[in-house]
Amino acid sequence: MTSEKPPLPADGQRDEAEPGLGLEPEVTMETARDGWDSKVEYFLAQVGFSVGLGNVWRFPYLCHQNGGGAFILLYVLLMVLVGVPLFFLELAAGQSIRQGSIGVWRHISPKLVGIGYSSCVVCFFVALYYNVIIGWSIFYLGSSFKYPLLWETCPTEGNGTVKECAASSPTAYFWYRKALDITDSIDETGEFNPIITGCLLAAWVIVCLAMYKGIKSTGKVMYFSSVFPYVVLLCFLIRGVTLDGASEGIKFMFYPRLEIWADVQVWRQAATQVFFALGLGFGSVIAYSSYNPRNNNCHRDAFTVSGVNLMTSILATLVVFAVLGFRAKTIATECVKRNMKAAFEAMSSTPLPDLLINASDVENMTLNEYEHWYRTRGQQLNISGYNITACSLEEELKQGVEGTGLAFIAFTEAMTLFPGSPFWSALFFLMLLNLGLSTMFGTMAGILTPLTDTFKTLCNHKFLFTACSCAVGFLIGLMFTQRCGNYFVAMFDDYSATLPLIIVVIFQTFSVAWVYGADRYHKPSELKQKSFFFYGLKCVNVMYFQCRFLEDLKLMLDRPVPVVYKYMWKYVCPVAMLGLLGASLLKMVLERPTYIAWNREKASKEDLPYPGWALAVLSTLIVVAFLPVPIGFIHSLLLERLGQSPADAEAGYMPCATTDTDQTPLDTLPPSAGDPSSFSPLLEENQDTHLQNGHIEHFQSSAV
Repeated sequence: MTSEKPPLPADGQRDEAEPGLGLEPEVTMETARDGWDSKVEYFLAQVGFSVGLGNVWRFPYLCHQNGGGAFILLYVLLMVLVGVPLFFLELAAGQSIRQGSIGVWRHISPKLVGIGYSSCVVCFFVALYYNVIIGWSIFYLGSSFKYPLLWETCPTEGNGTVKECAASSPTAYFWYRKALDITDSIDETGEFNPIITGCLLAAWVIVCLAMYKGIKSTGKVMYFSSVFPYVVLLCFLIRGVTLDGASEGIKFMFYPRLEIWADVQVWRQAATQVFFALGLGFGSVIAYSSYNPRNNNCHRDAFTVSGVNLMTSILATLVVFAVLGFRAKTIATECVKRNMKAAFEAMSSTPLPDLLINASDVENMTLNEYEHWYRTRGQQLNISGYNITACSLEEELKQGVEGTGLAFIAFTEAMTLFPGSPFWSALFFLMLLNLGLSTMFGTMAGILTPLTDTFKTLCNHKFLFTACSCAVGFLIGLMFTQRCGNYFVAMFDDYSATLPLIIVVIFQTFSVAWVYGADRYHKPSELKQKSFFFYGLKCVNVMYFQCRFLEDLKLMLDRPVPVVYKYMWKYVCPVAMLGLLGASLLKMVLERPTYIAWNREKASKEDLPYPGWALAVLSTLIVVAFLPVPIGFIHSLLLERLGQSPADAEAGYMPCATTDTDQTPLDTLPPSAGDPSSFSPLLEENQDTHLQNGHIEHFQSSAV
């Protein structure tokens, strides 16, 4: 079915002298863009993507290390000033333009198309290692259906306990030796781990099956994968607060230490956590919102999803430190019993000075009493064959609370102390599996949606493209299933996404605030007085910004948007992101990158510097992820100079559509070819055809 380009509405008419718009080709109508079956599916998808493993293990660790309650206050401040405005910007851009990340930024300016491709590259890097973590969760979930749990006690070797396990702990030994069989450094590769390889394959199969129909299949899966973790967290919270030591853990967690606000690195860590918690720059937020009706209240969604994300982080922190408080008190109490037993036995066989404490009444001895005795008397004792040690609750709370150490060592150890430990272990790792999958779905959407929107061949073979993408991800992901694979996971986690995503978000904000096309209310000849050029990009003067993007949002949402966003997007967010970029670069330059390795002989962790080849790899990851931005800019400039692409000033700005006659886009059908009157105003506006990058581009309609 073909149709000619309909005339523009009166308020969107272009200057007759405007070049580049004389071409009126016949355009093949595409089917309506897929849409969410309900608002609930969309909300669960956004929440599922933003609430991930980082909320469970990264946020509690940062709170613990950086002032407890003071860090939470700083986090909330940065989320309100930076996180919510940038999150709203991505939601609004995707919903109004109804394209993936590539289409959105090309729509604003062909020179900025590289931003979308850069987001896809980062999503691909993240998907590679994130699914490995999901594979680890599958392995532990399968191992949880055994009683007793395999990591409850150390295995025996000959007539004694395995030395590596005895020198560390059963959970640490199981993680490093049984699960990963890790090498001593990243230089030692080792063979593939067959069990983890199988779990990785299972993870990719689950992702492929959940996404083979796009959002129509993913949306249904979200009902379970996004809701189930909250059920588990509430169960753990109810169980955790009843444990002995939970109050000490929570009190230790939230005690505010305001002096940390003077540390620049604490601000950097808080800003980075806000950045990743909301999934900014990945393109997934844009992809999900592009399937919404245009009159959806994305402003309210920005606050709702951000609020749910924050409350989830706090809930997870309560759970983690209630359970870790129980674990720490149990370990410290056992330490007191061992020391008092040794002191009592030594006193009965060897003359010792007065202990000034009743060593036989250990059951009624508190940790505070023991700590006071140890400082004043215990550390001065010299008992042959035994060393009296400090039994500090606070020191135990500091052990193993970061990243995988929290999930696979500290928390698993705490669950072995629960009655019915296999049940709680299975529940916990099933929660981790669902948290990881819901984030993984969003990450894959950040790859698949923009590419299928951009390339028609991929759009026509979505299932095949999805299956091939998962197969490629699995094959490349085999590098993480080597014995040294955990070190590569840490490398990708620390360096493949952070800097590139910060740069992407800076360009995103600059694009919307300064390079947002031509003013829809003025002719191109008039816009010459209202704009300026910056390295070939047409930028809009500050005073005219509000009557462009904010006015489009007002018409789209049918309600005014607070003008404060103009200043947030133009000044506060760019300055904050540039500061974060500078602090991150400074840290990398001043401190040689290191990784945490497991030393088998010492049975302990140690910090090792990355070797030269590893530094080259991580540098390559950063460069490759960011490279599409300058390549896209240069490519567009070359096409423009060769006369194959119109300049930005002449590309023809298509204003955001403000009506959507159909709330369920997927169920709509194309109008009759012989009835032009059946086109809605939205279709007439969206049927505009643009000549960009040397080819005809047709924007799909959401309502027919």
